[in-house]
Amino acid sequence: MDVIWPDLPLDAWADTQATLHRWLQIGGKVRLALAPPMNHSWTATFYVTTAGLTTSPIPTATGAFSIDFDFHAHELIVRSSDGNRAAFALAPMSVARFHARIIGALRSLGIDVHIDGRPNELPDDLPFADDHEHRAYDAVYAQRFWRILMQVDRVFKRFRAQFIGKSSPVHFFWGAPDLAATRFSGRRAPPHPGGVLHLPDAVARDAYSHEVISCGFWAGSGPVRYPAFYAYAYPEPPGFPDARVAPGEAYYHGELKEFVLPYDVVRLAGAPDRVLLEFLQSSYVAAATLARWDRAALERPGDLVAE
Repeated sequence: MDVIWPDLPLDAWADTQATLHRWLQIGGKVRLALAPPMNHSWTATFYVTTAGLTTSPIPTATGAFSIDFDFHAHELIVRSSDGNRAAFALAPMSVARFHARIIGALRSLGIDVHIDGRPNELPDDLPFADDHEHRAYDAVYAQRFWRILMQVDRVFKRFRAQFIGKSSPVHFFWGAPDLAATRFSGRRAPPHPGGVLHLPDAVARDAYSHEVISCGFWAGSGPVRYPAFYAYAYPEPPGFPDARVAPGEAYYHGELKEFVLPYDVVRLAGAPDRVLLEFLQSSYVAAATLARWDRAALERPGDLVAE
C-alpha cells in the first residue's frame, strides 16, 4: 500500500515541489501558447500517463508534438509527429536552466514558441529565465507525487463516469498545481470576482462562467500544509459550509471555501478507493442538492460508493 498510496509529507520535498511546480508551468505554457483555446482553460492542462504527465499532442503547422515529464526515467521528452525527439534528464537544476533547455529542445525540432515568462498563482512572479533560486529535484519524491496522481486519476475517472452532464476531463492544472475534475449544471454563474494571485481576472471569469462543482487533489501549499483532497461549488450555495460530508475527518476550510480531506486519511484507510469515493460523492450530493441541480437529468442511476 505504501507503493500504491505513498507517503508525501510536504516538508520532506518542499524545495523539489517548488522547483517542479515552475518547471511544469513552463511546459504547460508552451501548450497554452500553441494549442487552440478552449473554455475554462482546458487548453493549458497536463494529463496523467503510465510514466508521468503529458501535454498531449500540441499542434504545429504541419503536425504535432508533445511534452512529457517521465518520472520513471526522470526525463523531459519532446516528441514530434515526424518521428524526432529531444530529451534531457530531470535532475537538480535551476528554473532558469530548465527554461533554457526546454526552449532549446523545442528549437532543435524546429518548434519556435514564445511563452508568458512569469509564473502564475505563486507569491513571486520572478521570470523563469532569471530564477536561479529554485533548483531542487529529489527523484524519489517526484516519483511518489506522480504515483499518487496516477491513483487519484483512476478514482476520479470512476467518479466522473457517473455524471452524464457536461464535465471536464480529469486533468492536471499547473497553476495551483492540482489534479481536478469539474461538473457543470448547465446554468450560467454570476461573474467571478477575480483576485487570484498573479492570474488575469478574465481567466478566472472564463473558468467559472457556469455553475460548477469541482473536486481535486493537491500536494499542499499556503494554508494547507499537507497533501489533501478538496471539493467546492461555485457559486457556493447557502448552507454548504454546514453540510455533512464523509468521512468524518473531512472539514470545511473557511479561508479556502472548500471541503478538505487530508490525503493521509485516504492513504491509511483499509479501503482507500472507497473512502475517497465517499468524500467525492457526499460533497457533490451536498452541493448539488443545496444548489438545486437537476440531478435526475445529470447523473447515472446507482450507488457509486457501493459498487
